[in-house]
Amino acid sequence: MKLSFIRNFTIISHIDHGKSTLADRFLEVCKALPKDKLFPQYLDQMALEREHGVTIKMHPVSLFYEKDGKEYLLNLIDTPGHVDFSYEVSRAMKAVEGAILLVDATKGIQAQTVSNFERAKKEGLVILPAVNKIDLPQAQIEKTKKELQKLGGFSFEEILEISAKEGKGIDNLLSNIISKIPPPQKTKKGALFLALVFDLSFDEYKGNILFLRIFEGEVKKGDRVYFKNANLEGEVKEVGIFKPHFEEKEKLSSGQIGYIIVGIKKLGKIKVGETVMKLEDKEKIDFVFPGYREPKPVVFSSVFPHPPSTFDQLKKAINKLSLVDPALFFKEQRKKYLGAGFFCGFLGIFHFEIFLERLKKDFNLSLIVAWPNVSFKVKTKRGEEVEITEPEDFPPPELIEEIKEPWVRVEVILPQKYFSNFLAILPFFKAEFKTSEVLGNSFLEDGGVKLKAIISMPFRKMIKGFYERLQNISQGFASFDFEIEEWKKADLVKLEIAILGEKQPSLSKIVDREEAQKEGKKLVKILKEIFPPQLFPVPLQAMIGGKVIARETIKARRRDVTAPLYGGDVTRKMKLLEKQKEGKKKLKERAKLKVPAEVMIELLKREKSF
Repeated sequence: MKLSFIRNFTIISHIDHGKSTLADRFLEVCKALPKDKLFPQYLDQMALEREHGVTIKMHPVSLFYEKDGKEYLLNLIDTPGHVDFSYEVSRAMKAVEGAILLVDATKGIQAQTVSNFERAKKEGLVILPAVNKIDLPQAQIEKTKKELQKLGGFSFEEILEISAKEGKGIDNLLSNIISKIPPPQKTKKGALFLALVFDLSFDEYKGNILFLRIFEGEVKKGDRVYFKNANLEGEVKEVGIFKPHFEEKEKLSSGQIGYIIVGIKKLGKIKVGETVMKLEDKEKIDFVFPGYREPKPVVFSSVFPHPPSTFDQLKKAINKLSLVDPALFFKEQRKKYLGAGFFCGFLGIFHFEIFLERLKKDFNLSLIVAWPNVSFKVKTKRGEEVEITEPEDFPPPELIEEIKEPWVRVEVILPQKYFSNFLAILPFFKAEFKTSEVLGNSFLEDGGVKLKAIISMPFRKMIKGFYERLQNISQGFASFDFEIEEWKKADLVKLEIAILGEKQPSLSKIVDREEAQKEGKKLVKILKEIFPPQLFPVPLQAMIGGKVIARETIKARRRDVTAPLYGGDVTRKMKLLEKQKEGKKKLKERAKLKVPAEVMIELLKREKSF
């Protein structure tokens, strides 16, 4: 297909503004699927995406649309809206020329709207602003368009009005994609074939399936290709496009988005951002795409298999997840009491939760999981400065000279009527208020305005339920975005939890010294409620430096060993009860209790409501 008939674009927005529903309408209008096969949020194929109601992975799809008697190929890449998956958005932008900036008419501009807009502008993409959900009675169309005017300097007329749910304005939006987003251009590097790997997946039988944006030339089955960064070569076994499922084609040409399979079955050999060319151009073309900035993990945790014999299954599962989640950081580690496992890094607490759920549901693994932590910088009395990512690596208190922790700059957008509620929650997170301003001409129907507030807070506090608390106090109308700002001095201690007298490294966490006792009491109280009961009493202790600061006991699970007896000598019952007592004592002496992943997930949920 000629370049002039190809358009490559993505949809960007804040979470819950209707990206997936808009993608559904595109599939419907372009007749990509029969109506009886199309269901809501079709591109969100992962069970967890449908369960949580959020897009986690980018989803490419090739659509064919006729305008003025000409057929156009529209390559769409649907992207996540949650801040933890913004890396997916940045990768999609490298493969397209344009972006639809989608804004919910009932909520207006929110934090991720702003950050996604800035990212698209930086990439030089043509941006089409669109106001969604105009069919809802609470829609504030004029107000939302004024906000978009202020944000991007768009004229009032070029801001499109649509209802992705009802299908209103979709044909007009498709026409604007064709008329305003430029067709792809060749790189003019003189290569027979040049492509960027913007995503990939893995198949047990076919190996690595590479998602490509073709910038120059064409590729077909049987071609020999070379991966510049990996210094790897292979033979193309299959090429195709996303319809939205894999559909094999004879070839892929310049400007297209599609996939190739090269029969490489080793995990991790090829990474996103890879430059692909024909093997015969290997020496002639000294060019690589800039690739992608390596994402920096900010939340850390350790994951161990239970039982330890399932380590190989865990290793295989994490390697597979890393293929579809390039933001996941992991390395093998070994602990004295837990055996072999992995130390992992994530872009946020939601990213961490999704990772755990995928290991549990997609791979049926039983896990022991450490409490998520951020990194700290510790200066010892010897003058050394070390960065600590695990609580158990914290030096003893007597060796610590100074501790620094990361602080984040948080940009919050919310209606003015919730501002006093917002200020009231800041002390809980030790947040410092910086500034606030009215967001453009954002007048609301109740006469109020929308504000943009800047605050600063410890990152470990932000991951402890800031998002949930912000949603509660604003009835879901507030949003936020953040970035690591600086490192500040902090007075912190290591809180440890012992179960049955044995310290549980997975439950250790770093807390404020002044809040340690309160935190310890809450933690053992929650553990008492959610930890599986045993046939004997289980003591729970919260400790700092070996000193117990809080204690609870999980009552034994009762079992009536005398139930089968009917009457008779009472000594028979006494003997059975004494035998049970001795058995429980021996069982308790031999018991080594571990913290299952289910308990850790529940703890994370409970902590958000601390």
